[in-house]
Amino acid sequence: MSEKIILVEIFQPFAQYRNPFTFYYAQTYPLPPKSTIIGMLQNVVGDWYGSEFGVDNWWNLKVSVHGGFESTFWNYQQLIKGEVKFDEHGRLINQYLPLYGEGLKSQRSPVYQQELFNGHLYIFIKGEESHIDKIKKAMEIPSKILYLGRSEDVIFIRNVKEVTPDKKISIEGDIKLTYPTYILQKYKDGDQEKVFPIKNKKYPIYSIPTKVIFQNNGQNVKHKAEITKYTERETRFEPVIYTGYEYSLILENCSLNVEFYKISNNKIIKIISPFGWL
Repeated sequence: MSEKIILVEIFQPFAQYRNPFTFYYAQTYPLPPKSTIIGMLQNVVGDWYGSEFGVDNWWNLKVSVHGGFESTFWNYQQLIKGEVKFDEHGRLINQYLPLYGEGLKSQRSPVYQQELFNGHLYIFIKGEESHIDKIKKAMEIPSKILYLGRSEDVIFIRNVKEVTPDKKISIEGDIKLTYPTYILQKYKDGDQEKVFPIKNKKYPIYSIPTKVIFQNNGQNVKHKAEITKYTERETRFEPVIYTGYEYSLILENCSLNVEFYKISNNKIIKIISPFGWL
């Protein structure tokens, strides 16, 4: 099977990649997790539930995300939680109470949301050639307004291009990465589990969603019309190291393979293989 890699350069004015393990406030992940990126790609291609390429082919894509946001801020919102539906009179109700227009209204839960401002992201996508070609074509001339995360978190695509590593070398001692990124804390190599050999353990660990599928009675949903309130959402999480800005990764006594991608005259992005591919 022939593989191909594309680089998608994105500007995103606002974002909130919800960390589901926070309850009293809505923390955001610092970068979009793999599930969010795959969802964006499915949206741009119009294959949300894998009816064209197959569910497994979407989640078998490898993703490496780099970049960051200029600042974070807190947004105080009132969220409506529950099952919103129409009653017999055509009114929107939730928890048996109307949303609007009467004295008794549905309960709204005030919550602080952590949000990100002015993001510059470099997303590498690796997979089977025909699949990558379809994604690249759809992103070059998108047929709709694209978003990454919430529907209001629109993105502006700066560039989409096919890339190959300019060089691959083995590095010992320490590695300084160009931008913040996610690195798998561990991965399976056959029957063996390999752990990222980091010595300076000062980086935060996040458990990010890397695969999300919807099922009805154990069968994968293939179309939005099949989703009901009984549909089950199965999510896989994996621990990742978030490297942050301006730090070197100091390694244990070992060497790692690093891929160098020259994305402009003065920018080189390094991907630690295979730990840097989600």
